[in-house]
Amino acid sequence: MAMVRVQPIRVDVRTDWFTGTPREIVVDGLRVPVMKVSAVRREVSAFPVSTGPRTVFEVLTREARVALSFRHRSRKWEIEAYERVGDLRAA
Repeated sequence: MAMVRVQPIRVDVRTDWFTGTPREIVVDGLRVPVMKVSAVRREVSAFPVSTGPRTVFEVLTREARVALSFRHRSRKWEIEAYERVGDLRAA
């Protein structure tokens, strides 16, 4: 199954001090550690003027594979898509 795009969900993310990569996602008080950063896409050349540049991280947690985006102008993190780990193991 592929990643499912969702309405962006505002989350808090704890990052590595030196590299800025996500280390932990906090959703409604629940802390979910990031096991692996699978991909990074920097959208700094082509972006909507209203939202500004962003960086999208594809991360793997115990529960799911998640597409996290960081909007540089507003300095906010959002979950944009996810795929449950159970779906990954079945494929």
